[in-house]
Amino acid sequence: MSAAERVYREVKESILLNEITGGELLSEGEIATRYSVSRTPVREAFLRLESEGWMKLYPKRGALVQPIADDEVAEVIEARILLEGHAVRAIAGDPAAIEALVAALRGNLDDHRGIDPTDVAGFAKVDAQFHQLIAAAGRNRLLTGFYTSLGERHRRMTTTSVHRRTGTSQRILDDHHELIEAIAAAEPEHFIAALDRHLLAVHGVATGTGTRSGEPR
Repeated sequence: MSAAERVYREVKESILLNEITGGELLSEGEIATRYSVSRTPVREAFLRLESEGWMKLYPKRGALVQPIADDEVAEVIEARILLEGHAVRAIAGDPAAIEALVAALRGNLDDHRGIDPTDVAGFAKVDAQFHQLIAAAGRNRLLTGFYTSLGERHRRMTTTSVHRRTGTSQRILDDHHELIEAIAAAEPEHFIAALDRHLLAVHGVATGTGTRSGEPR
């Protein structure tokens, strides 16, 4: 693995885990020292992260880590409700598919309950897997692929919410239990309503908001 690739992966993971927070201004020199590399691979990594929308570069000033804007959260939530709701509707008339999904989700929930709440990275990873199981159950590879592309934003949103609000971890576990029961009962509309409440409560943003982050001062 090249130095640029290593820096890219490690800085990105730190952003996803909220170890580097939105609004933080990073310098090439600071990151080069942190990872014991020259500035060239750091610059390459920053350019790649900028192209993916994780940061914005300001010449001679540094790289601003893009905060999670309220409208981005609302858009991700809307997409997730549409995709997961579609998947549950698609299997509502298939008892075998429902049984298989419910078994997988209950196994995931057991794993989730076994994670130390202070392990935010592990908690967010299993949370993402829970929702990916639901999306994949719809057996539409195109939609599943699109849902998977939301995974990194999903992880970042979850780690941010768990860090920000006391009780979020337990809320997620309780809500996941309700979602499983709605699927087991083959009630997609109940599932969609519960998912909507779950995502809005966990991430604390009402759909339709449009706040955008500013530039560094």
